[in-house]
Amino acid sequence: MALTSLLANRLRSLLTMLGMIIGVAAVIIMVAIGMGVKKNITDSISGMGSNMVMLLPGSADSDDVQGAAGSDRTLTLDDAAAIAKEIPHIAHLSPVVNQTVPLVAGNKNWTTTLYGVTPDYLYIRNLATRSGLFLTADDLHSRRRVAVLGLTVAKKLFQSQNPVGQTVRISGQPYRIIGVLDSKGASVWGDDQDDVILIPLTTAQERLLGITYLQGIMMQVDTPPYIDGVQGAVINIMRQRHHIQPGQDDDFTVQTLQSIQQTLHKTGAMLTLFLGSIAAISLLVGGIGIMNIMLVSVTERTREIGIRKALGATYAAIMLQFLIESVVISVLGGLAGIAVGCLSARLLSGIGNIETQITLFPILLSFAFSVGTGIFFGLYPARKAALKDPIDALRYE
Repeated sequence: MALTSLLANRLRSLLTMLGMIIGVAAVIIMVAIGMGVKKNITDSISGMGSNMVMLLPGSADSDDVQGAAGSDRTLTLDDAAAIAKEIPHIAHLSPVVNQTVPLVAGNKNWTTTLYGVTPDYLYIRNLATRSGLFLTADDLHSRRRVAVLGLTVAKKLFQSQNPVGQTVRISGQPYRIIGVLDSKGASVWGDDQDDVILIPLTTAQERLLGITYLQGIMMQVDTPPYIDGVQGAVINIMRQRHHIQPGQDDDFTVQTLQSIQQTLHKTGAMLTLFLGSIAAISLLVGGIGIMNIMLVSVTERTREIGIRKALGATYAAIMLQFLIESVVISVLGGLAGIAVGCLSARLLSGIGNIETQITLFPILLSFAFSVGTGIFFGLYPARKAALKDPIDALRYE
């Protein structure tokens, strides 16, 4: 009977369902976008390195003005050596210096970020060479002028040619290219991780930059359970080495990718919740539409209600009749909304270049909310129909 009644007013039924279709589809799409953002964050952080702990210098103070984070010159090679010697569960360790430098190769030039690193940097950052070799311990000890290019730098300077074996000038000094890295893509902050050039740490410090301090020490912990322990041990040993008294601020910062990931995941979760909440408003609007149409239907079918009650239909039977109609509308609208939402999310991912991730939970939640909305907003019209007096209903014109 519910289906017959809905089919008798096809256009009105379709327009009523449209609110639920849009609501369910909007929830699925918005949550899929939010989940896609979280997945991008996870993938980007995983691409930065596994089980990583980073020791960075603090901020330098000058004339009571605090400098930017990492601007102090408090880290040295001796600090790195002490950490490697005294702290267990560190699989790889690489001191790091970096600076923006101009590059010239033939008639091409490019400005990029130079990193002075050790061979362990390859494992810490999960890097791989596309062609050629990576830096070796011999390159480090001999302070060789050799370089490994990121893919972006290789394309900018050499286009389709193989750079391995050719020469690039860094700040006017010639360096032989020994390798090209595989692509890493953009980081979680949007930086191009392929726009880099790597040279031996000793070469960078002594031959190029003329510095003795470090701008960071990167470590890879052998297994995830030891990350917090290594972080605490690094803090303790650095406070001892730098003679920092209890109550004094550290002149360094220790970060882990886990803490960064947790912070960004909270941001992603808030974004998903915000987008889902906005979309859920559409479901409420759809529910109000169902109630409106059902009230119109009750008014139009007053005489039918009177005849049914005169023939013995009970309060529960009349109420169930109209309640089923509202539930059928919400169920059909919810199913159609799931189909539209999943298809739209796929299209956004494929055509719109927006990362989406469809999961079962928001689909089930939006469908349950759709059915619940249909029941909630259908109760009042159904009760109103069931409470009609049969004599007044039969008289109704």
